[in-house]
Amino acid sequence: MQKYPNPMNPRVVGMDVLARHVDSSRKLHSHRLLSTEWGLPSIVKSLIGAARTKMYLHEHSVVDPVEKTMELKSTNISFTNMVSIDERLVYKPHPQDPDKTILTQEAIITAKVVSHSSYLEGLMPSTISSNANKG
Repeated sequence: MQKYPNPMNPRVVGMDVLARHVDSSRKLHSHRLLSTEWGLPSIVKSLIGAARTKMYLHEHSVVDPVEKTMELKSTNISFTNMVSIDERLVYKPHPQDPDKTILTQEAIITAKVVSHSSYLEGLMPSTISSNANKG
């Protein structure tokens, strides 16, 4: 839950908790709004306009203290007319080493700008993968 701010990923410039509650099974549910500042390539800036480099996304998370797991689901709410990014991360204890955590990450990227879809669909996975390796 303290993933941001993070010096290894300075692109996240803001985070607001919109809602948080604990359910009857003691799981913590959170809904957060994140703002990110991306250093976009010039071709992407020409598509969206150079002034619009801030991206917003919403994140839903569930922390299960009994199973010691955390699941995060995030979706962009900016630039959805161009690209949709749905990401799911699951953190759970390593089965043999209690000092380690296993992270499983999935992302579905849908580029909606046909003329640049292959470029965007190639750029986003490499960025997501790079950030996962930092984590």
